[in-house]
Amino acid sequence: MVKIGKIELGDFPLLLAPMEDVSDPPFRAVCKENGADLMYTEFVSSEGLIRDAAKSVQKLDIFEYERPVGIQLFGSDVETMGSCAEIASRVNPDLIDINYGCPVKQVACRGAGAALLQDIPKMVRMTDAVVKSTHLPVTVKTRLGWDESTKNVQEVAERLQDIGIQALSVHGRTRVQMYKGEADWTLIAKIKDNPRITIPIFGNGDVDTPEKAVEYKNRFGVDGIMIGRATIGNPWIFNEIKHFVKTGEKLAPPTLAERVAVCRRHLEFSIRWKGPIAGVFEMRRHYTNYFKGLEHFKPFRMRLVQGMTFEELDEILNEVVHEFSEAIC
Repeated sequence: MVKIGKIELGDFPLLLAPMEDVSDPPFRAVCKENGADLMYTEFVSSEGLIRDAAKSVQKLDIFEYERPVGIQLFGSDVETMGSCAEIASRVNPDLIDINYGCPVKQVACRGAGAALLQDIPKMVRMTDAVVKSTHLPVTVKTRLGWDESTKNVQEVAERLQDIGIQALSVHGRTRVQMYKGEADWTLIAKIKDNPRITIPIFGNGDVDTPEKAVEYKNRFGVDGIMIGRATIGNPWIFNEIKHFVKTGEKLAPPTLAERVAVCRRHLEFSIRWKGPIAGVFEMRRHYTNYFKGLEHFKPFRMRLVQGMTFEELDEILNEVVHEFSEAIC
């Protein structure tokens, strides 16, 4: 049984990675319904949260049906990160996660996210401040290092465990790589093999099929897998992996009707969370992914992104089922 503090996650948990503009409550809801064991919010700016910025505060929204769920924080100031951990803890998540892995310029070039991989002493101070500011378990997500010459994640793992983090997720690329090339899990395996390491180690990067999940599980010995981009438009990947791990057999892919049903559920959650206008607007980025592979789908996609009400969109989704009933997604 893999545990983070007192949180029991099963024998081989599957985690939904925190993704900006993706892993909001509506998306987390459909991932939970399709087998995710632990999920994280979009990453929350400590500077925004300390200023009570509406966008940052809204990202603290969590719901009982999605537990266990963690709030992920990022920032460049040690004291601010500690204060924000205290603020985030008040909304009663199951854990607090620190983002030391985001590679995008808007984050890393401001000294946050993956930038901390260039200053391990500061990373240690920041983590210590967060751990001391909350009663909740603290976890960390990071990368192998800043670049090929500074792959320092093994040192990071030891030092952060020593000051109290209770799990570590590692993306198998450096910051310089961004999302290019193939993720390298060999250093993740070395962390797991380190006799000093006693906390759960989760691998992240390039897992997009059940076969690859089982291969990486057996090859690298991680305690679980965190999945990010492969879940977009494909939240059932969690159940597919679980079934393959348990039986060695692949689940049949979802039918078009099943895809439409999950998309509709996602839309319903989006409207419930953000209201009838913003909820419809926020959903528009997801339609292409839900119906990837359908030939001649563009006219329906255009109608979906132009739809303004749930009733209108629901009717279009019903038409999709009828029009493409013989299609294989």
